[in-house]
Amino acid sequence: MASPRDALGVDNPVLAAPMAGGPSTPALVAAAAGASGLGFLAGGYKTPDALAEQITEVRDQGVTFGVNLFAPNPLPVDPGAFRRYAATIAPEARAYGLDARAAGIVEDDDHWTDKIDLLLAEPVPVVSFTFGIPDAAVIAALRAAGTLVVLTVTSPAEARLAAGAGADALAVQASAAGGHSGTLTPQHVPAPVPLTDLLRRIRETVSLPLFAAGGLATPAGVAGALRAGAEAVMVGTVLLRADEAGTSRPHRAALADPTRHRTVVTRAFTGRPARALSNRFTDHYGGLAPSGYPALHHLTRPIRQAAASAGDAERINLWAGTGYRHAIAEPAARILRRLASHV
Repeated sequence: MASPRDALGVDNPVLAAPMAGGPSTPALVAAAAGASGLGFLAGGYKTPDALAEQITEVRDQGVTFGVNLFAPNPLPVDPGAFRRYAATIAPEARAYGLDARAAGIVEDDDHWTDKIDLLLAEPVPVVSFTFGIPDAAVIAALRAAGTLVVLTVTSPAEARLAAGAGADALAVQASAAGGHSGTLTPQHVPAPVPLTDLLRRIRETVSLPLFAAGGLATPAGVAGALRAGAEAVMVGTVLLRADEAGTSRPHRAALADPTRHRTVVTRAFTGRPARALSNRFTDHYGGLAPSGYPALHHLTRPIRQAAASAGDAERINLWAGTGYRHAIAEPAARILRRLASHV
């Protein structure tokens, strides 16, 4: 069987990871293809129609690409804990004329069925899944449609489950990754296992091709992940300031701010563990937020949207992996080629 990269005709082993919420754009995906690699559209949080529009935009450019979806793996919030947290963050909402206390609990599945139907009706080269493992029937249907299926895992145990479900390849995500952890057990924060160690452990567990992710921001880091058994790597944080990224203005500025010295894993914004640059919101509420996804995401989203529009970096989710210092404002193709320079 041909390797996934060979099957897709991808020469550059450095792929553009999906980044939901705005950073992943059709232009960024096209730029990754222009660097002889591959990029992913982020289907999370989009309506099926919006995702379909982006797929059409990329497909019309004649490039190989992927789509990422959030697989259902609900983490229902305790109603009492939700109300207490809503009251706790109410001052942040009031700063923008919003009433967090009036928010209802939303436990949706991000248009799961409609998005799967879209990808079966109009197949794309690659589909990756984060947060959960789809039913084996869904994976089999996508594969029958000619789509390569990649499942995100954070441990050897998850790798075994993903392999058993019929995945073609695994995205191995270490805890150094920016944004949400893909852990299947989000009530627990994943252990801080170095990426190369995690790759070796998973390589001993399953025989599937591995795509490495988490904290990769230098040519040496990329080369090390490939030596540790990855067929390719997926980078996100290092692309957040790329010319083609849809990253918000305050997020871009925060990544370049020399006074920001650390990332933290927090539930404060969404109720799922996610790595971000520390700011007022993570510092004040990180220890108070309950588990609960997507309920907390919907609760805080109006605050984050208003803060982003106002240029307020202290009340938005500044997703960033540990390699954020290497994020540079330049064309994405240049970043991806540089990262592959030691391969």
